[in-house]
Amino acid sequence: MSTPSTRRLTVAQALVRFLAAQYTERDGQRQRLIGATWGIFGHGNVAGLGQALLEAGEETMPFHQGRNEQSMVHAAVGYARQLNRLSAQAVTTSIGPGATNLVTGAALATINHLPVLLLPGDTFATRPADPVLQQLEHPTEADVSVNDTLRPVSRYFDRVTRPEALIPAALQAMRVLADPVDTGAVTLALPQDVQAEAYDWPEEFFAERVWRVRRPAPDPVELAEAVRAIRAARRPLLVAGGGVHHSEAEAALRALVEATGIPVASTQAGKGSLRHDHPADLGGIGHTGTAVCDDIARTADLIIGVGTRYTDFTTASHTLFQVPDVRFVNLNIAAFDAHKLSARTLVCDARAGLEALTEALAGHRVDEAYEAEYRNGKQRWEQVVRAAYTPADEHAVPTQTQVLGALDTVVGDDDVVINAAGSLPGDLHKLWRARSPRQYHLEYGYSCMGYEIPAAIGVQQAAPGTAVWALVGDGTYLMMPTEIVTAVQEGLPVNLVLVQNHGYASIGGLSESVGGERFGTAYRHRVADGTFTGAPLPVDLAANAASLGMDVIRAKTVRELRDALAAARASDRPTCVYVETDPTSTAPPAEAWWDVPVAETAARPAAVEARATYDREVSARRRHLHPGT
Repeated sequence: MSTPSTRRLTVAQALVRFLAAQYTERDGQRQRLIGATWGIFGHGNVAGLGQALLEAGEETMPFHQGRNEQSMVHAAVGYARQLNRLSAQAVTTSIGPGATNLVTGAALATINHLPVLLLPGDTFATRPADPVLQQLEHPTEADVSVNDTLRPVSRYFDRVTRPEALIPAALQAMRVLADPVDTGAVTLALPQDVQAEAYDWPEEFFAERVWRVRRPAPDPVELAEAVRAIRAARRPLLVAGGGVHHSEAEAALRALVEATGIPVASTQAGKGSLRHDHPADLGGIGHTGTAVCDDIARTADLIIGVGTRYTDFTTASHTLFQVPDVRFVNLNIAAFDAHKLSARTLVCDARAGLEALTEALAGHRVDEAYEAEYRNGKQRWEQVVRAAYTPADEHAVPTQTQVLGALDTVVGDDDVVINAAGSLPGDLHKLWRARSPRQYHLEYGYSCMGYEIPAAIGVQQAAPGTAVWALVGDGTYLMMPTEIVTAVQEGLPVNLVLVQNHGYASIGGLSESVGGERFGTAYRHRVADGTFTGAPLPVDLAANAASLGMDVIRAKTVRELRDALAAARASDRPTCVYVETDPTSTAPPAEAWWDVPVAETAARPAAVEARATYDREVSARRRHLHPGT
């Protein structure tokens, strides 16, 4: 009887070779599950994963050098989102600060259901000295390390304290990464001594494995109930979430709305599910939504959610859907999300579910008067967009919405526009004219300042030859500009649009609306009374970007800005377009409420007035508790 063949490798060497042999497959298309590994090396991983990556070589596992652990995760998330979650990247860090710096990125990945594999070093499993450098000593739990901070923000977590334990841990990690329901951050904590320990691995561990990404079909009973609800509705509205993109269901959605006339609203993650100029596309919904979309939502008698989590921005903190007997039908691959708002459920893949609905609804169409109503509203909103985009004087300093208008004239249909935080997400959700499924890339599940620049790098890696734009304000830029160096090192021609408005403009406006009087939100010198109300700080962020290796184009007017954006798009170098904006708001106001609590008692008049407004708005909140059947 023959002995099964084995290969003697360290734990880290075995893991790298295992990862290189993992694939996903959907609709007959196969690609690597782990496309590359990001890393910053310290004593916790340099002799383990660092040595293993060097030995394996670029052909086996491509490697990218990062500057900040959090931003490496953001880059990996941008990569995975661009590839519809079918391929991911790994991130390795040392134990200690490097590992704990992963937490924010892990939370972002998990909240947005985007896969990333985290491989932090850990303290010694064998405890040769106690404590070792960067060891967290807990008086009652000796096996706790700083990596345990990753448990609540990971969809799967394991600490590999013995070589043979890597086999089940690695297989479970791949299962979760490839599962559209469970995916998010996956953490395998690797004690530094175990990484370097050799073991006789079965050859089968390194065989190619294909993780098939399922497209579950809707249950026939659930489908029939959903069809009855849609046929009975007079004013249905479909809310497209990120699941439409992840499933590549855009064509199926278009077929459904063209057959039925049902209008489509988009969440931040779902925008671009229909082209902006499709007659049924009403644009963004909720607090940052369009007037036509929110007006229709208030009077809709049936909401059809497709691949959405129904965040507070989408539902206007549960004040948006106001018809007394409004009902919900939720199509979602995750049962957890499908059951929200007491909905009738269709627990299935978005594309499979939309195709089944289109077939089952054959011959059904909404009333012509309803179609005419929302199409007229869409035309009125387009006039609002044009007004926000168009300056009265091209030689004037642009407002923020005019920056978007200038960019709108320059981008191609397949360009990718990335943003995550500040006032830009609201302006983009209301005003941006998405021309393709992947063009609008907003990270708004976690709305993490600092996401944009590293995410642009990940998108550029996933889509070589595509023009990628990271839109950031000065507050976001100062959070995390370090991956500019990585873009320069890798020769990635990402474009950065850096908007200087001297502070946290978004939170400043929010602070004012809730009686906070913009306290602590401006980047200005202190004055005699201790407040930050002096002159703007004398920082030069354009010079900073240049010092990190970017080409920088300064634009002072709308015309100069348009020319600068065109030059950036034509360049094969990482390029920053820097513009100071007119702080005058030309954005349309919020069309729906968002719940940010206001002090119940206060002496300052601004807070007293804000509380009165809050009490009036919150009274419209509803609990949607109708039975789903």
